Amino acid sequence: MPRTVTTLTAQELAERLGGVLEHCPPERPISEVRPLEEAAASSVSFLANPKYAAKAKESEAGLIFVDATVDLGDRPVLRVKHPYWAFAQAIGWLHPEPTPTWGHEPVHPTAQIGEGCRIAPGATVGARTVLGKGCVLHPGVHIGDDCVLGEGCELFPGVVLYRRTRLGNRVAVHANSVVGSDGYGYVLVEGRHAKIPQVGWVEVGDEVEIGACVCIDRGVLGPTRIGAGTKIDNQVQVGHNVQVGQHCLLVSQSGISGSTRLGDHVTLAGKVGVVGHIEIGSRSVVGGNSVVAKSLPEGSFVTGFPARPHREWTEAQAALNRLPKFMKQLRKG
Repeated sequence: MPRTVTTLTAQELAERLGGVLEHCPPERPISEVRPLEEAAASSVSFLANPKYAAKAKESEAGLIFVDATVDLGDRPVLRVKHPYWAFAQAIGWLHPEPTPTWGHEPVHPTAQIGEGCRIAPGATVGARTVLGKGCVLHPGVHIGDDCVLGEGCELFPGVVLYRRTRLGNRVAVHANSVVGSDGYGYVLVEGRHAKIPQVGWVEVGDEVEIGACVCIDRGVLGPTRIGAGTKIDNQVQVGHNVQVGQHCLLVSQSGISGSTRLGDHVTLAGKVGVVGHIEIGSRSVVGGNSVVAKSLPEGSFVTGFPARPHREWTEAQAALNRLPKFMKQLRKG
């Protein structure tokens, strides 16, 4: 996906952040912010958790933000007080958000509208956006700049697609859903919550159906993905950088925290919560009102809080229900 990019030298970053360069030429050009495992010579990344030190030593990043306690050998580092906050600031400098472009017409003159599209009164389409053949936009739909919609998509009233959202073919998005809004990312700096810029996007596969009042956040740097054939019920939240596999079922009021991965054919029943940075294996089922707090292997069937194998949870609940009777017997001696 294209994005606005600028370039700073390592020395310029050091001056802006008040840091100290080590093992890095001051004139080295840095043009992007990337995670450690995806970084290249032109990238800056960060290390805030010591458990990722081995990954940092293997990273190809041209510069890594670290604090005064970290030893990465001869890796190029910039020592700063708060590496995560430095990382967040670098996102804003190296990937500045473009200024939105609005014309006088509801469909921007640079947009490309496919054959047979129907755009209702009150719908708006942003600059450089592409609509495939036969798309239908209901009243009040807003599509931002640089979006791409495949053929036969239908967006119902009040749907909002933020900039650079990509929909596959035959995607349906129901009323008042938002795709591509900012992820929930903040870092605590001197007692206040500072925003981490969210400059990624959302990719939705073919034949996905998204219910009403669903929110899907764009990634911090790269994409949040919804796999082909997945069906999302009303009032579901999908956090930034989440990767949902193909043909998954996400039932009403479920929430998936950032950077979690779901395999294919995963079912989250109603009101399921999933913590961030874990993986749920393919063909897994999570029962209603459960909270998944750790990664699950393929084919899991879990329920409860925290979620555990279903049989284990039901046995625990049965034992809990017998506890009052047991306590009465115990008091009687």
